[in-house]
Amino acid sequence: MIYLLLAALVSTPAALRAALPADYFQLMAQELKSITPAPEMRYPASYAFTAAVLYTRRHPANPNFGDPKLLDLAIKLGDVTAEQSERDNAQDRQDYEWEIHFWLDSYRLLEAKLPPESRTRWRNQLERNVRWFAGETEARIDFPRFQSPFIRTSTNHYALFASTTYFAGRVLKIKEWEQLGARAMHRLAAEEQAPGGYWAEYTDNGPTTGYDYITMNCVALYYEHSLDRDALTALRKSTDFHKHFTWPNGEPVETINGRNRYWAVSPWGNFAFTNWPDGRRYAEFLARFFKAGNVRGRDLGRIAQSALYYHPGPSAPIPQELPQSAHQLPVPAGIRRTAPWTICLSGLHEPPTSSQFTIDRQGNMSIYHDRLGMIITGAGSKRQPELATIMEKAEQQVITVPRSSRLRMSNELDRLGLAYLTFFVDLNVPRPEPDRVSFQFKVTEVGRDRMGDALINLQLVLKPGEVLETAQTKVTLDGNPIELTPEQIGGWIRHRGWTLKVPPNTRLTWPVLPFNPYSNKPETDLRYAVGRLYVPLKVEKNPGWALNWGRQDVDFSLEVNP
Repeated sequence: MIYLLLAALVSTPAALRAALPADYFQLMAQELKSITPAPEMRYPASYAFTAAVLYTRRHPANPNFGDPKLLDLAIKLGDVTAEQSERDNAQDRQDYEWEIHFWLDSYRLLEAKLPPESRTRWRNQLERNVRWFAGETEARIDFPRFQSPFIRTSTNHYALFASTTYFAGRVLKIKEWEQLGARAMHRLAAEEQAPGGYWAEYTDNGPTTGYDYITMNCVALYYEHSLDRDALTALRKSTDFHKHFTWPNGEPVETINGRNRYWAVSPWGNFAFTNWPDGRRYAEFLARFFKAGNVRGRDLGRIAQSALYYHPGPSAPIPQELPQSAHQLPVPAGIRRTAPWTICLSGLHEPPTSSQFTIDRQGNMSIYHDRLGMIITGAGSKRQPELATIMEKAEQQVITVPRSSRLRMSNELDRLGLAYLTFFVDLNVPRPEPDRVSFQFKVTEVGRDRMGDALINLQLVLKPGEVLETAQTKVTLDGNPIELTPEQIGGWIRHRGWTLKVPPNTRLTWPVLPFNPYSNKPETDLRYAVGRLYVPLKVEKNPGWALNWGRQDVDFSLEVNP
């Protein structure tokens, strides 16, 4: 009780909290002011749904309830959606997966108010599109796993197929679709969720955090209409996962993400969290990052969905506003907050694949500061061993992903063990101080004189246009390449309010543009660049140690400038 009281005292100010669902309604109404139905407009189903929710959702904070102008707008936008679907002759209807939930819900909410012609057009096109989703769902329904190596698509896509089929069956009263979708969605909730509370896309060895919001959204919508208790249990686990693995700026933790290096604050399925007090607070926390003018299209539809399905009640503190919290997954990854620091350690590992839509799990540590933001990122990459936290060259191989790992977390010391071909590393992170965090890589050769070339790489989050300073130089970062030698660095690097003390043989390269899975090549925009700080490893024998293997300690210290 004392701990919870302390948490309440240090939680974020009330001014930073969204008032839900009132802020949803206000944002929706503000964004709709600029929307005019047009034949070629984008996202008409999202805007139609937003108008339909405002028109039908009775709530003291929704002054637009029953406004006939919104009913008229919703119908016109739904008619645009139907017209666009009628003109589309493609056999593959997957492009509709992102908005068809909105269109179905608009039909459900407004069916009694729709003109007969609109009702017929909407229903005909909804059935036409959902028929494709039902076929994709049924074809895979008995596959061993709903993961990409089996289903030849991502888990989040299959969740969209199945939930669309289920929801359409409910709304359009097509029992066959309802039963098929329910079968797939129940299995997704009851059997396919990893013990850590996420739906893995490739293996259960780790999440694809951003896309997990999509799968969770589908399970949440299924629960709202089925009241399947197994789905609610899965949403509880998902809430625990997401509330812990979200940075204080609302973005999902990239260190554990097997598909993306970065992801914006997610509007997907925020209503799912509102079944519990801590989840309500988490939804409030996320909602304050959505502002009028920066939420359009499908994202606005997601906000409307959360307004429609919001569950009111009390709230409880979440990790982002506590002075201390820690969470460890059943797989070797965990996150600890010791305000103002939040540190994620990941020993997640699985064999790299040829698919451009997976990145190698080669990053092991991220460090975030409440005021300064991300300082070191442990995001993965692909075909870029220079961005791996540990890189080994041995037996004509370049190894960046650990063969085995173990994470041990305690209040005084977090230890991440990472095993490679010829050595292992203990990454030790003692309890941070308010203005300082230290970490040490303890390297141990496995066998006498086995270890070849190896490096430690840290990805520094450097900002173009700002100054990078060392003991011997000062430079404003731009697109021009920088290669700093140990002599030029002189033992420390300073940037944007932090100073990193480094070993004597440290080097720095800027800019390094990381891999983009959607273009299947490195980024081109400098804002995604990182600085590669690297330290060559050279172990030494320890006389008197029975094993006579080489060892080395590599120490770093990160300080916040006054």
